[in-house]
Amino acid sequence: MRILVENGEYWLRNRGDIAMLSVTVARLRARWPHARIGVLTDQPRVLRALLPEAEPIGAATGGDWPAVPGGHPVADRAALLWRAWTDGPKTRLRAVRNRLRPPATESGEPAQPAVPAAAATASLVVAQGGGYMTDVDRYQAHRALSLLEFAGRRGIATAMTGQGFGPLTSPDLVARAAAVLPGVGFIGLREGRRGPALLDAAGVDAANVLVTGDDAIEAAYDVRRPGPGTDLGICLRVADYAPVSDGAREVLGAVVREQAAVAGAALTPLIISEYDSEDRRCTLPLLAGARRTRRPVARAGTAADVARQVGGCRVIVTSAYHLAVFALSQGVPAIGITASEYYDDKFYGLAEMFGTPDAPGLRIVHLDDPNLRDSLTAAVVELWAGADDLREPLQAAALRQIEASRAGFDRVFGLVDGDSAGVGARHGE
Repeated sequence: MRILVENGEYWLRNRGDIAMLSVTVARLRARWPHARIGVLTDQPRVLRALLPEAEPIGAATGGDWPAVPGGHPVADRAALLWRAWTDGPKTRLRAVRNRLRPPATESGEPAQPAVPAAAATASLVVAQGGGYMTDVDRYQAHRALSLLEFAGRRGIATAMTGQGFGPLTSPDLVARAAAVLPGVGFIGLREGRRGPALLDAAGVDAANVLVTGDDAIEAAYDVRRPGPGTDLGICLRVADYAPVSDGAREVLGAVVREQAAVAGAALTPLIISEYDSEDRRCTLPLLAGARRTRRPVARAGTAADVARQVGGCRVIVTSAYHLAVFALSQGVPAIGITASEYYDDKFYGLAEMFGTPDAPGLRIVHLDDPNLRDSLTAAVVELWAGADDLREPLQAAALRQIEASRAGFDRVFGLVDGDSAGVGARHGE
């Protein structure tokens, strides 16, 4: 049996995406121990180092199954360490990669990406969790839709898991979604705020949709500490899809340094994405002048390493979605800072999944708030005081979502096993 996994982040530089991928591969491997599990990537040796139980499918080289399934552990680990040693801002690399992409059509929209050869012999195609079904990432959205359409037309089982949809308004992308998504066998959503309505508008049968939560929740929950942490965590990302003014940066840095000092806490830089060093470049300067700081995770650090750092915090402040996932899953309250509709949808959807009636564990602060300093300070103070009481309800919410996510994968298994109710139902679970 061959299973092809669409990995939305082919460069393997985002630890949130890697956490989702590790859970996906582990669940597929547990269900089908002898299957070949291929993962689309542009970093084959790095993939083998991170997930030796999966096979890299080279997206840039035609995307066929490797002639030899196994890797070379020493060489693969060396490749990961070498990349970490030589890594850094990739502004020039990003420009080169953009030039190598297929040219746009006459309408200005991205051309349809080539479907990897491995898809033709797959028994199951899974588009794993991510936030790429959105206007912000049209190229990757089209790439995933093309793969799902190809498989569906050939009678190959298809599924999407842990997906975040929207904002989705681009006419070409809306049309492609409406043409492809109704044919996908199962779609698991990480939130219920936007996704269900967008899928309904695309003509997807609600019976094929389940709100499960983010698949990375289980990976973070599994490394939780027995008690609350003591640090204040911080991550800031500035990108074309997440703009932040210089003034907002200054306020953010001042507030987290002040509040860490008031609490007698260390300020911990949390790095989820190494792409273009975006999290390091934006976060580390905020620590300048802080009384006590922690070291950031090494560039070769794993998703679990960062999740453990998060677990050492009492509260985190983050503009990166998956750091909030890592925190809430372990019972650590978080403040999501946002300056775009894209991140509004991410954080508000996550807040609803982890919300408690009287004291939400995720507070959202808008960076364009004219009273940013006061709003952010109040959120940190309130969550710091309430962290002990929030810990158990947040972990309980994480467990509910882990159960729902596993139920979603049972639905995926049923697509292949011929039982739409899934494996769990068959065993009375």
